[in-house]
Amino acid sequence: MTGLLRWVVAVVALGHGLVHLVFASEYFGWIDDPTLSQSDRLGGLWLTAGLQLLLTAALAAADAGPWWLVGIVAALVSQAAILTAWGEAGTGTLANVVLLVVAIYALLSLGRRSLRGQWTARADEALSAAPSGTGVVTEDDLARLPAPVAAYVRQCGAVGQPRPHSIRAEFHGRIRADRDQQWMPFTGRQVTTFGPDPRRYFLMDATRAGLPVTVLHCYALGTATMRGKVCSTVTVLDAAGPELDRGETVTVFNDLVLLAPGALVDAPVEWTELDDRRVRAAFTNGRHTVSAELVFDDSGRLVDFVSRDRMRASADGRSFDAQDWSTPDPRRRERSGVHVLRGTARWRTPDGWLTYVELDFDRIETNPEVQRRHVRDAERTRV
Repeated sequence: MTGLLRWVVAVVALGHGLVHLVFASEYFGWIDDPTLSQSDRLGGLWLTAGLQLLLTAALAAADAGPWWLVGIVAALVSQAAILTAWGEAGTGTLANVVLLVVAIYALLSLGRRSLRGQWTARADEALSAAPSGTGVVTEDDLARLPAPVAAYVRQCGAVGQPRPHSIRAEFHGRIRADRDQQWMPFTGRQVTTFGPDPRRYFLMDATRAGLPVTVLHCYALGTATMRGKVCSTVTVLDAAGPELDRGETVTVFNDLVLLAPGALVDAPVEWTELDDRRVRAAFTNGRHTVSAELVFDDSGRLVDFVSRDRMRASADGRSFDAQDWSTPDPRRRERSGVHVLRGTARWRTPDGWLTYVELDFDRIETNPEVQRRHVRDAERTRV
């Protein structure tokens, strides 16, 4: 929706800006219009507004910089100009109303204090603080793991690859709260870091009843929050507390298993091999220790991840219900050289398993902070 509104701003600001330039030309006397007296002062006001509107159009079309702030200023300067020639230009107020409404919405949904803005700032901070150790995953590392887990890490192609310290992912899918509710489509992105202080920042943009819903999960220092807003203004979800802290610790461990299996060789996990296909894992982060059962097939592929430590939140996030949580049958593949993953998540309800999320990871980037540092070092070298 934000992308569509950007193009609305670009088109309206472009047309509106060109009209302002015509008025500026008339005031400067570049165009002979007997209805307007020449005035360099008013011409300067109209010219300034026109140039600001054209700049807004260019920034919005390119999705560059805080175009919404430029748009708000441009609309206000434009309206000041319109008031000086209300009889001839009063209808331009409608364009300014459109620009202001869309730009203010963009400020609420994309600005630094918005959920998206918070995700960007916290994700960048987490990647900057991520461990930067070197080395690759080796067969010797796998010797410390139970045989089914070692086979899984090997089957994922992690041996010989850099040890994962973080991942950045983009995804799309659909979600529902219960069986009798319609699926909501969504897109999103996340950053998860591993090591002594694992962090996870997960941003989801969904659509419900035609309205945009944004949800932000934050996990750092063993503490989690989950907030959701409709139209980036009305809070409909605000969750925190020990149940969520523990549940998000399970999610971080699930990210580690599914999205960065090579990191299992260094993870703070106590393993208990149940049989040749099942392993119980106790993952510890700070004051939290959570467990999960990992189930594999004969080829080493992960068949299921089941935990009893991730409680199901109510729709408003104010209460929690103890239910088994599972991410069964994840499908890993390479697409055009990019590592992608398809999976689902489900709850074991009194009526049986409820699949509530279907998720496609379109891109999973391992150790993105290393690439960033290489780029910065290369830029410094050129300078």
